[in-house]
Amino acid sequence: MGETPSKLIEARTLKGFHDCLPREAILKNQMLAVLRAVFESFGYVPIETPHLEYSEILVGEASAEIKKQMYRFQDNGGRDVALRFDLTVPFARFVVQHRQELGVPFKRYAIGDVFRGESPQLGRYRQFTQCDFDFVGTSSVSSDSEIVQVIFSALSRLKIPDFTVNVNHRKILNGLAAKLGLQGRGADLLRIVDKLDKIGAKDVQKELVGELGIDSSKADEVLAFVELSQGRDNAEVLTELQRYKSENEFFSEGIRDLESFFSILEESGIDSTRCKLNLAVARGLGYYTGIVYETMINTLPQIGSVCSGGRYDNLTKTFSKDPLPGVGASVGLDRLIAAMTELKLAESSATCAQVLFAQMDETLAGKVHKAAGALRDRGLAVEVFPEAVKLAKQFKYADQHGHRFVVVLGEDEVKRGAFTLKNLTSGQQIECKSLEDLSDQITSGLN
Repeated sequence: MGETPSKLIEARTLKGFHDCLPREAILKNQMLAVLRAVFESFGYVPIETPHLEYSEILVGEASAEIKKQMYRFQDNGGRDVALRFDLTVPFARFVVQHRQELGVPFKRYAIGDVFRGESPQLGRYRQFTQCDFDFVGTSSVSSDSEIVQVIFSALSRLKIPDFTVNVNHRKILNGLAAKLGLQGRGADLLRIVDKLDKIGAKDVQKELVGELGIDSSKADEVLAFVELSQGRDNAEVLTELQRYKSENEFFSEGIRDLESFFSILEESGIDSTRCKLNLAVARGLGYYTGIVYETMINTLPQIGSVCSGGRYDNLTKTFSKDPLPGVGASVGLDRLIAAMTELKLAESSATCAQVLFAQMDETLAGKVHKAAGALRDRGLAVEVFPEAVKLAKQFKYADQHGHRFVVVLGEDEVKRGAFTLKNLTSGQQIECKSLEDLSDQITSGLN
């Protein structure tokens, strides 16, 4: 008797994780190429850090919520390790470890996957790609303003419509905490205020009273304060904040930084209606110390922030006694892809090749591959269909995968020393008299 077949394993992915099919993967690569070009145009250089770090590297700067979401375990060597939840904390370790080789100021970008066990939603997965860019070794507000310039350049180049960069300063909210007598509880206040857009004012008030132990009048004061920026332009909000300048140093320093920040952006040509001072922005991560950013696509607020960050002047304190101030932001690529798909802006094909070479006769395979290779040498991406089957099947394949052109080289074309070229976008079909003519026609059609 033969052996009983083993039970087949169901092909499935973990909840919160997803496979990236060709259309999405190609779109992702195209977007990454744009982002790399933008980062490098501002002088940022690429680095890489491991996905896995010693847990102690990560937990020191993680909020209570992030700690719950971390993928933390013992490896086979009995070491306490964790998958990185962002690219910023590993960068702090990296810059301290390699400071002598890097020098400061130092500008870097890093692109890689990070892991958080949070509830999956539209555009939010438990493994997702971040594209970080950071400027360390300077406390200048000029560097804070440059982060916004990079965000504007990146999203504009990606053709993301109608976005707003919301800006606040952690010292403003720390100043509010001090005013309310919540010294030492500033981080808790920030964490609760950061939930305003997610759970609403009523539930935020409940948490302020329940968790911070303040009375409802002080909770109302917090909500009234963060609402100062609603319906006002940046200049009007800054004017409203002037009365808080004398309350404490947090307020005075934060307001001064914001005044300088918005002045630089205005002179650099950034549209002030798309870079807004929003006192409700807090950023949940505990390492931020200064100006913070959240970028929303106005027509898709449910996606959440597609580019967030801020200043973190104390981030390296876990690894070094020498202070190393920094500022940076992270582009949420998966959220951007979800947004572009939702807005029908994602025009990606399922192939990287612009041209499909059809096979008419297996005896001509060598000639087909030679011509395809010659087009590749001219900078074109060319795929050769693997079999000499009915031409209709090959054209259907090209149409389904998104090839722009199909080239036919059959016996008749060989006899004439020509190629038949069909433009699948326009439907036009022409005969090209030479390989050079074929290359020129394709290049012209692509442009």
